[in-house]
Amino acid sequence: MALARPTLAAIRYGYGLRPGQDSPSDADGLMNQLAKGIAAKDRFPREGLVGRRETATRVISLRAAEAKAAKEGKPNENIRKETQREAQRIYRVDAMSRLAQAIHSPFGFYERLGSFWMDHFSTSALKSLPMRMIVPLYETEAIRPRMAGSFSDLLKSAILHPAMLIYLDQDQSVGPDSRAAQESGRGLNENLGRELLELHTLGAESGYTQEDVRAAALILTGLTVDNRALQMVYRPRRAQGGTITLLGREYQDDEAGSQDHMRMLEDLAADPRTAAHICRKLAAHFISDSPPAEITDVMIAAWKESDGNLGDVYRAMLDHPLAWENPGQKIKQPFEFVVSGFRALNLPDTNMAALLADMEADDDDVGPVGKAMQMAGTAKSAEQRRRRANEANALTLGALQKMGQPIWQPPSPAGVPDTTAAWLTPAQLSERIDWSRRVAKILGQRLEPADFLHAALGDAASPETARVIAQAPSRLHGITMVLSSPEFNRR
Repeated sequence: MALARPTLAAIRYGYGLRPGQDSPSDADGLMNQLAKGIAAKDRFPREGLVGRRETATRVISLRAAEAKAAKEGKPNENIRKETQREAQRIYRVDAMSRLAQAIHSPFGFYERLGSFWMDHFSTSALKSLPMRMIVPLYETEAIRPRMAGSFSDLLKSAILHPAMLIYLDQDQSVGPDSRAAQESGRGLNENLGRELLELHTLGAESGYTQEDVRAAALILTGLTVDNRALQMVYRPRRAQGGTITLLGREYQDDEAGSQDHMRMLEDLAADPRTAAHICRKLAAHFISDSPPAEITDVMIAAWKESDGNLGDVYRAMLDHPLAWENPGQKIKQPFEFVVSGFRALNLPDTNMAALLADMEADDDDVGPVGKAMQMAGTAKSAEQRRRRANEANALTLGALQKMGQPIWQPPSPAGVPDTTAAWLTPAQLSERIDWSRRVAKILGQRLEPADFLHAALGDAASPETARVIAQAPSRLHGITMVLSSPEFNRR
């Protein structure tokens, strides 16, 4: 079924239709969304980049001091619990802010690319307490600003960020022959070297060997994290000296601020196998699990002609006629489903703002919203506020947890599954129907199902779905069926 281009653009390349928000109809419109998104300020981290580093270093320092005291037989359980609670609160507020940005942003293509690249360069907030605060920072300062530039710059920014170094244990890795290894007995960790080749650049089927994995890991030795500044630093005493050969190229580390790891990343970014791997993954994400070779071929050609400029690669994909045909080839991931549901229901931004204000408050505080209400003589009890927050959580972060895609918590360095088979399961569909029913009861009671069908899907709704919705026994049932329909769950 052919769709109007604005409908297809919103669903395939964005997070779905939203009442009152125009959708682009061509590649120019989508690329304009990307440019405007990069120029805009993200909603997370909530206190900004500088403020987040200050907050994170303060919490990490407190936790380190408590750990040292505990080791000396003077533990402070209150400090441990308080830092744990603050890091979790920060994570939840950031996660809600990221969700709110996807729901309300008019730059859908920018938002989708943000999710794609965060999944490609996966890190997890579950790795450690500091990572609860660092991963949102990683997305905002390392990934999103570089999504339309050279892949080489994006690769270096992602791999050399503290979040990646901590997640894949690079901060624990030392060269086997280094001074640090001789003094501490610690050794080489190959995690980052392996994922760099398998996931981030060449691809699993590219023909690299275990010797290449080890070589990449050796070249990366010396890189670690300064927890006081939350910055990547190079420590020569941890680096493996001498000449290291990777994929037929020699890299020399002189243990004096060597840049061999930078040269390696640039070489991997320029490898034709990397272009093929990334281009196919992009096309598979946006178009179908098995994208047409005609599309990936022009994307690879654009990569080669532009030395890996990602903006040129996206445009090559979007300019191809097949990029606008055969809608509904992909199943929405849970995050996409929830965001597109809230967009279709036209969730007011003020609702998210009120919830975020409550979430930022301590459990024994009524929060900014509660204080304002108290001044007006209509303050709600802490119990009422908690109940409201719990109900909202069940439709947002809690729902994503149950559906299998909690924000910033991928199941592995490979990221979240991006195939139809991964999400087209009875358990997944049951969770989506339950979510649809619950959100319809809260936000959809005044909507007419037929009108909502048009708002949510436009001309993507099939005649059969329109007939079923018209026969719904109640508004609640009709809204639920729209959100549960095959067309709404596909893109």
